[in-house]
Amino acid sequence: MRRIASILFRSFLQGLLILSPIAVTAYVIYIVFDSVDSLVQPWVPRGVGFFLIVALVTFIGYMGTRFFLGKMLFDAFDHLLQHIPGIKYIYSSIKDVMGSFVGDKKRFNKPVWVCINHNPEIWRIGFMTQKDLAYLGMANKVAVYMPHSYAVSGYVILAEAKNLKPVTKMSAADAMKFAVSGGITGAEEERHERK
Repeated sequence: MRRIASILFRSFLQGLLILSPIAVTAYVIYIVFDSVDSLVQPWVPRGVGFFLIVALVTFIGYMGTRFFLGKMLFDAFDHLLQHIPGIKYIYSSIKDVMGSFVGDKKRFNKPVWVCINHNPEIWRIGFMTQKDLAYLGMANKVAVYMPHSYAVSGYVILAEAKNLKPVTKMSAADAMKFAVSGGITGAEEERHERK
């Protein structure tokens, strides 16, 4: 009887391991879909709002990058928001963060190993965001963003370039996945999956 209970308990835990990521992903997708859909809920039928907003955002993105007049209008609006006291700090910060992850000027594309302790030797993974900090009076130093595991936060450190090694065995996306997952997910796992 105890053996059957043990098998059932292990099977239950295995089921949780299999279903939890699927359930959480589905729940997050549902929350995003529902939140976006509810923005236009009183005016359009349920379910249509999400697709309407995605189409509108795509259209604005297309107009802002493909057509001269659209680009000119968006640049003028951007210039206006960056010069309104108070608002400019919020707007420019959000714009910089969004630009760091998507768009033509991705900033987290240079993964590096940073030696944060020499005895014993301890290395952390991060992303070099600035190569030259001489303009801050910090010659021979670089800026490295260090993401936290299991969070969308991190911190910036200034380190000597000699304490950095480029990450050569992982892409920037794999390095971010490695850092955010606490080192659990990485290139090694993907290499086994390809075999």
